[in-house]
Amino acid sequence: MHWDDMRVFLAVARAESLSGAGKVLRVDPATVGRRIARLEQNLGAPLFAKSPQGYAPTDAGMRLMAHAERAEQAMGAAQEELAGQEGGLSGQIRIGAPDGCANFLLPQVCADIVRDNPDLDIQIIALPRVFNLSKREADMAIGVSPPEAGRLTVQKITEYKLHLAAARGYLKDKPPITTPEDLRGHRMVGYIPDMIFDKELDYLSDLGVERVPLASNSVSVQVNWLRHGAGLGVVHDFSLPMSRPLRKVLPDHISLTRAFYLIRHVDDQRLERLNRFADALTAGLRNEVQRLEALT
Repeated sequence: MHWDDMRVFLAVARAESLSGAGKVLRVDPATVGRRIARLEQNLGAPLFAKSPQGYAPTDAGMRLMAHAERAEQAMGAAQEELAGQEGGLSGQIRIGAPDGCANFLLPQVCADIVRDNPDLDIQIIALPRVFNLSKREADMAIGVSPPEAGRLTVQKITEYKLHLAAARGYLKDKPPITTPEDLRGHRMVGYIPDMIFDKELDYLSDLGVERVPLASNSVSVQVNWLRHGAGLGVVHDFSLPMSRPLRKVLPDHISLTRAFYLIRHVDDQRLERLNRFADALTAGLRNEVQRLEALT
């Protein structure tokens, strides 16, 4: 059995399709299918059950998965050792993050890391959902709450603040807002309620808001609505320096604190390259949150 066969097997198991695996491997799906058929023939056992939902590992496939993932980790560690780790970081690292972090924090932090490591490629996946690191959707992820299951390691990165905010132009045309009771009748901007993927993002429920006339699963869309005077909404303090038309509303009455967590697959602790990147990423995020919040 060759490592290349294991690489193809893992790609299909994680993508749950030949086409998805082909995109990862940069080969056509028919080639992936032939490779899997050859591997199954050599092992004398079916590795996948095909259904309309895709390719699901059989019992034999699940047993092979554990060995294949250990081989993957060993190959990664060997490559790192042979390349040497005294110099800068190199290769590709993919980060999954909620779009508030991805839009307002990660660009500057990752630009600084790449400036010091010109051979490093960083990919940011900005999606409002939880990432599956077991399927290698990303090398590491940033979350707003620690996961409760899975073979994962979790490190708290930093806390951050959120406040109610609105555009100065919106507030200028409205009666003064001096107490929470004054919020009645104002148009609220926030998340689509049934698309909130983490309870820590359910800010408006914490404030007793029952109706959200302008809703999006994207933080950037919400901030842009607010910038254009559409209403009131909860925003990250670290986004305010980049959204100058906005100002805090009732900061002494309404103030939320949340945290970012770095989430990694437990096996990746043995990869020094990812450890070094994680250290740079967490330090950079802490500093950037502190810098931006000091400007508000």
